[in-house]
Amino acid sequence: MKVIVTGTTRGIGKSIAELFLKRGHQVIGIDVLGSSIVHPSYTHHQADIALDSLPDIDGAEILINNAGIQEGNVIDVNLKGTIRVSEKYALSPSIRSVLFIASASASTGAEFPEYAASKGGVVSYMKNLAGRVAAFGATCNALSPGGVNNELNAHILQDKKLYEAVLNETMLHAWAETEEIAEWAYFLTVINRSMTAQDVLVDNGEAAKSNFIW
Repeated sequence: MKVIVTGTTRGIGKSIAELFLKRGHQVIGIDVLGSSIVHPSYTHHQADIALDSLPDIDGAEILINNAGIQEGNVIDVNLKGTIRVSEKYALSPSIRSVLFIASASASTGAEFPEYAASKGGVVSYMKNLAGRVAAFGATCNALSPGGVNNELNAHILQDKKLYEAVLNETMLHAWAETEEIAEWAYFLTVINRSMTAQDVLVDNGEAAKSNFIW
């Protein structure tokens, strides 16, 4: 299938692109930075989803909105940029599935204020888009990871005490790997045909953990 993935330079987006390529799909990446992915079925477009003209890509069957930042013009990139991408590529008869990589903070409100707000907006927009792409028989969902072992969290991963503290906030005493999140993305877009307009939380039980005091 023909798959568009935003934010493929590193982390979750790169793992998603690599998994789809490994399984025989054609992947078009869009990122503000260049890409280190070298594969005959991979095409890279360097563009800022919030500011630059987006490339014309016909016949996309899967769209995975992954690009995002934690600081800076967060609302412009994470929310407005994601909406720009979706409105350009998702509303097509060829579309089969749309996925938004949101965040556990979309429901918990944790992390930086604008980041949490941007991801909450993404989940809300996902539900709006789901109703529109349903006309094409397409699914549309969000995937909300909790802590993930990637470059963006390097300052935590490199501090043993800090890392232990955040792991203690989860039920399973773990964070997810980018490869696992990629597997979730694959399932939700390729295998899933019946679930739509849902936000899937993958956070090792962090949001559900509570300490009962009596």
